Amino acid sequence: MIRSRVPISFEFFPPRSADQKFILDATWQKLSRLNPRYLSVTFGAGGSTLDATLNTVSDLLEQSGVPVAPHISCMARDREMLVRLLESYKQAGVERLVVLRGDRPEGVSGPGPFQYASDLVRFVQESFPDEFHIEVACYPEFHPESTTPETEFKYFKEKVDAGADGATTQYFYNTDCYFQFLDDCHRNGIDIPITPGIMPITNYQSLVRFSAMCGAEIPRWMRKRLDSFGDDGASIREFGLDVVTKLCERLLLGGAPGLHIYTLNRANATMRLWHRLNHL
Repeated sequence: MIRSRVPISFEFFPPRSADQKFILDATWQKLSRLNPRYLSVTFGAGGSTLDATLNTVSDLLEQSGVPVAPHISCMARDREMLVRLLESYKQAGVERLVVLRGDRPEGVSGPGPFQYASDLVRFVQESFPDEFHIEVACYPEFHPESTTPETEFKYFKEKVDAGADGATTQYFYNTDCYFQFLDDCHRNGIDIPITPGIMPITNYQSLVRFSAMCGAEIPRWMRKRLDSFGDDGASIREFGLDVVTKLCERLLLGGAPGLHIYTLNRANATMRLWHRLNHL
């Protein structure tokens, strides 16, 4: 395993086909050698890939030699279902969870037992006290559903007060928003470690689509530069690597506790970024 001077973690999504599984296996095998703190595994919209998440977590725990953090959300039909899920994770050796609100599972109507991430954090802490490190999400550029900055910090603090141990941000490309967010958190009594989420830039159209869905801002100067490359994928990737490397450097110099990379199940962009950051 390669020694890393940058505390880093990697996020994957569960594969839905044999081809996707082949790609993911090749990706985690490369990235697990970079000495990450943990690997996280998402689930599909509405909890549609819960079984795939379970299988992927099991595979990574058995084969990677790296701690694994499954995402869980308010997808449980009842409390007993969630307890069984958490018990299975505990028995498998999971020590960290990423707890999110998420969406209701496909085909499930009516309210479930958990409506907000804070409800879920509280339930996990009460049901499994001190068994899991709980990571939650936060949004320096504000959640798409937030009506005011005040509501953003109100809901974030509720998750912290319920027992969250740390938070990972939505990705962003403006360091000022992160450091301003930290200042605002301090003023609102939020003092848990907040790790920046980092999205490598490899495909401009995909980035635009993702950013529109999650409310992440692509600065105008970046859009202009990316637009100018047209279909030149190599130039987009080189420009993206320069931009994201400088972003990470500023975050780490400013005291960020680490970096969480949204890999999109691809290794190359993440590995090039890692090598840049570790060979400055």
